[in-house]
Amino acid sequence: MATPVNLTINGKAVTATPGSLLIEVVKELGSEIPSFCYYPKLSPQAACRMCVVEIEKMPNLQTSCSTFVSEGMVVHTETEKITNARKSALELLLTNHPLDCPVCDKGGECELQDMVFRYGASESRFNEEKTHVDEKQFSPLVFFDAPRCILCYRCIRVCDEAMDVNALGIAFRGALSEIIPNQDNKLDCEECGMCIDICPVGALTSGPYRYKTRPWEMKYTPTICNHCGDGCKTTLGVRNNEIIRANNRDQSGINNDFLCIKGRFGWDFINEKRRLTQPLLRKDGELGTTSWNTAIEYVARQLKQIAVRHGPHAIAVIGSNHTTNEENYSLQKFTRMVLGTNNIDHHRSADFSGLVTALTRARAASRYATLDDLTQASSILLIGNDPTDQHPLVAYRIREAARLRKTRLYLINSKEIKLQRQAALTLKVKPGQEGSLVQDLFNGNISIKENTVEKKAEIVRLSESLSKENGTIILFGDEIKGGDVESLVHWGLGLPGQTKFMALADAANSRGAADMGLLPNTLPGYQPLNSVAARRKYENLWKGKIPSQEGLDLQAITNAISDGKLKALLVFGANPVRSLGLNPATLAKLEMLVAADLFRTETVEAADVVFPTASHAEKEGTVTNTGGQIQRMTEALKKPGVKTDLEIIDSLARLISQKWEIGSPTKVLQEIVENIPGYSISLPNLLLGNALPTQPSGMVPSVAHPDLIFSSHDTLFTSGTLGQYSWALNAVNEAKRTT
Repeated sequence: MATPVNLTINGKAVTATPGSLLIEVVKELGSEIPSFCYYPKLSPQAACRMCVVEIEKMPNLQTSCSTFVSEGMVVHTETEKITNARKSALELLLTNHPLDCPVCDKGGECELQDMVFRYGASESRFNEEKTHVDEKQFSPLVFFDAPRCILCYRCIRVCDEAMDVNALGIAFRGALSEIIPNQDNKLDCEECGMCIDICPVGALTSGPYRYKTRPWEMKYTPTICNHCGDGCKTTLGVRNNEIIRANNRDQSGINNDFLCIKGRFGWDFINEKRRLTQPLLRKDGELGTTSWNTAIEYVARQLKQIAVRHGPHAIAVIGSNHTTNEENYSLQKFTRMVLGTNNIDHHRSADFSGLVTALTRARAASRYATLDDLTQASSILLIGNDPTDQHPLVAYRIREAARLRKTRLYLINSKEIKLQRQAALTLKVKPGQEGSLVQDLFNGNISIKENTVEKKAEIVRLSESLSKENGTIILFGDEIKGGDVESLVHWGLGLPGQTKFMALADAANSRGAADMGLLPNTLPGYQPLNSVAARRKYENLWKGKIPSQEGLDLQAITNAISDGKLKALLVFGANPVRSLGLNPATLAKLEMLVAADLFRTETVEAADVVFPTASHAEKEGTVTNTGGQIQRMTEALKKPGVKTDLEIIDSLARLISQKWEIGSPTKVLQEIVENIPGYSISLPNLLLGNALPTQPSGMVPSVAHPDLIFSSHDTLFTSGTLGQYSWALNAVNEAKRTT
């Protein structure tokens, strides 16, 4: 361990870690050194000169953002000389800065405004005429006002270093220097908007937010992004019951300050005018509006009649990987206890059951990797998937680890992906052969067939390199499933150190849907349905009988509809017509199809009854990200006419069964925490906004149809049905090229 450095700051003896920047050491003491160009985890720039300090035995003021602590250093951060220097720096910045604070979108949040208030001189020595440059639109989402720019270079550095995109640069010289985009005055990038939020002034501004409101006029609500499975925390700014913007400027949550285009701009589907706001009931072949009471009572009555005529097994339920843990838990409970069937499934985009089973059998239930683990990893193995598109935060964390910790990245993939730039070794395989490669690694067979790996020598290099690592994190996508997951776990646990695993799944709550039991052969917490002890536990808890026969999975549900054996199907937050390729004509064989959704999807158009549901911003609950971290969602606004999935489930259950108890999100969460293995989390910590790891354990049968586990392969600019209704995601030129 390195010897601590002893120094004195403002007369106080301080101990610091060698290699620490002075500006960070002062911050840790609870003080602040003002700066514009400095930003944590980005390279020092020392351009703005606001962070100057006095260091004894040094003749000039020093920039604290580029000065490392040293033994015996004596530092002063607030003296008359420093104050005058900061005033001078502000005078220079204001020489050409327009005084348009009343109309600037950054008003009230501007760092320059704050520093002028703190240090600014009442008069300026510079009276030169200000240079005017017209505002430019870099993209539908990013606007640039050059006169406001103070040339701190934050936007350039975050784009180059953190995002690895290099979409911004500097043109011209001296006082005429100007930020420019990379493609003929237009951005060609990932449109993440990091440059907007990192800008200390109003030079870079958000297209959707421009001239809409002031920061103090909004209500701020922290919640979790509802697009991919990473679970980024985002803060929604709401005014007049409408979302105006989203960001994460307080740098809380597992994503700190990072948000991709979907997290920062892809919330606008919530405001979309085409949202369903009234229940629909099919009469004479046409869907028409009806009341909530009529719709709920009709569905409950029909379900009772179908169960009497055909038996409970003639009913099936398809759940969602977007709805909350509380809603998913209640849905499977409703299916088993009220409807009397285990015919329940959802779109599985990663084999969580296989991973849980493999780690449980290996007595390694603590070896789940979280997204926080990625930044501390010494080595990472990624098999399949393209995190840049499908898991932007995972990609961001990998890049950060490679840049700041020199983490070694190993890739096994059938396609070219952006993360190859950070990879120490990339192993190219034929499409669909990732599982075969895992089996070869597991069996120690390095004489790989030509049709599996293009370069035989690279598998030897990969195996040898990983055998020298310590504590590798293994990430895998939908390419690894079924028996390949168990082989991967057994092989990975044989590597040196504490190997950890993460399955990469689509959608905000894919992991939570599986954990909560939206599976035909698994109770909550991956407790086998054929286990008498597991069934008895939940029967005592729910005060009812659970069918012992395994239910139908998605493939079997599809077949049963075609064969006429299934009479009723309830779909909550899913679109099987699109995701499974179900033919609407096939669905017409059902006596009743019920769909609960936000928009008129292909499945909704085929339904007999439609329930308009609340979005993630309009309800309370929790979600579990792909790394097993559970986080809290908070209601930011109310949408007239809609209900949460939990409210719909409760209403149906109470009409069908007198034993059903109404469950608020808080009450259902308490039941989850007390009863699901691996979910015994601290509720106070959860309520504080922390992401808490879960460690489920269970022994469930292998998936009957591995082909049911598949990714939607959404890009940065697509997000299933939600993406179709987002103006922001569809407006950028980059989206048009990828669709």
